[in-house]
Amino acid sequence: MTAPVFEEYEPAGDCPCGGCAEQRRLLARGMSPREGGHPATRGARRALVLVTAAGVALSASGVGAGEADADTGGPARGASLGGSPGPEGAATATTTTTAPNAEPEPATPQGASGPLYGPPSAGPSPDPAVEAPRETSRADIINRAKVWVEAKVPYSMTKYWSDGYRQDCSGYVSMAWNLDGNEWTGSLSRFGTRIEREELQPGDILLFHNPSDPTKGSHVTIFGGWTDYTHAHYLAYEQTKPSTRAQATPMAYWNNSASYVAYRYKGVTGDSGGDAAKPVNTVKPAAFPGAKSFGPGADNAHVTRLGDMLVARGGQRFYTVGPGPRWSESDRRATEAFQRAQGWVGAEADGMPGPDTWRYLVEGKGKDIPGARAGRPGGTGAGPAYPGAGTFRPGRSGEHITRLGERLVERGYGSHYVTDPGPAWGEADRRNVEAFQRAQGWRGSAADGYPGPETWRRLFA
Repeated sequence: MTAPVFEEYEPAGDCPCGGCAEQRRLLARGMSPREGGHPATRGARRALVLVTAAGVALSASGVGAGEADADTGGPARGASLGGSPGPEGAATATTTTTAPNAEPEPATPQGASGPLYGPPSAGPSPDPAVEAPRETSRADIINRAKVWVEAKVPYSMTKYWSDGYRQDCSGYVSMAWNLDGNEWTGSLSRFGTRIEREELQPGDILLFHNPSDPTKGSHVTIFGGWTDYTHAHYLAYEQTKPSTRAQATPMAYWNNSASYVAYRYKGVTGDSGGDAAKPVNTVKPAAFPGAKSFGPGADNAHVTRLGDMLVARGGQRFYTVGPGPRWSESDRRATEAFQRAQGWVGAEADGMPGPDTWRYLVEGKGKDIPGARAGRPGGTGAGPAYPGAGTFRPGRSGEHITRLGERLVERGYGSHYVTDPGPAWGEADRRNVEAFQRAQGWRGSAADGYPGPETWRRLFA
């Protein structure tokens, strides 16, 4: 009997049949480094062909294909390929031990180390030497990260953006760090210095590499600054499905949090040695660009730089998505908070940066913006104390519910009220609170519509 010839085939991307779907799954799990896959899975395709041949040879003795596949020791059917927090990753994520209310494990399969614009012509060496890193500033790292956020670069482990970097999480960090090629979670640490989480500054990264199965859970994010005074959340720049985003994220991530390690790029300039009180730009102090660069209608790089420096001095809580080039009320309030921290009052603390404000920020002088405290929204002025979770439940009534509703309307989150807010807790109150919580980037029970201490503090800040 002549042995059949087995040939690999490329499944159609939109074919719904079981054979093509299975082949797409196996290809994604077992791509070779040449094709953009992980070195740890380079043998998967060879195993597939061998097992198929073995199944035919053993068919006479009743050994089925499913039994032969079980002997390969490969991942079980339906094993997670790791992916994006949020609904997109929920369908394929496997059950893992996660923190309460954690988002699904990120489905972030990546390509291997390789050059810009395409996969390598041969597999990468096990541990290639790292040449002298290119120098870059923290502000430049964050600004490059924002380019992909604004462009909404689609997530892909095989495609390359116009700048030459692969459109997955490790390619995103390679781009932001201005590396001369595309790295993956198994090699990025060679370009950084390990630091403690308390030392994190904008431009550093949080990296989780799963060496036993790199396609399961491995992920990396760029640290953009703390979002609250407790350092429980930070602004994470990350490449994940469906596209690049900047979002408030629990430290260090929605799941596998304990396994994330903080690294600082070896080529960062103006590094403050872990002193988070230093500004992001300290290499070449720039002259004050002039009052015309700030205020309503201003849209330029000076506004972005101001915001980045304010974030580094404790002003992250005033920004919902991070500083940008267009002047906003967030910039004004953060500037005012910094000015008041120096003891300035009146016209000297009007939220508009002048020469002294700029010099203090650029040169790292003065005091940082104090952390907001319960009952002291925004760190300044007196505010209502949180009345307790039991106040906001069906059947409850009181002045705190009225105050909550009025504040929601003031902040632009009153769309579900058909009449003016009142003292009786209702579904309109809950839905408006939920909308506010989701605007903070919260999900799950953190955005259930019932205000806790942090919701209350931010709402009245």
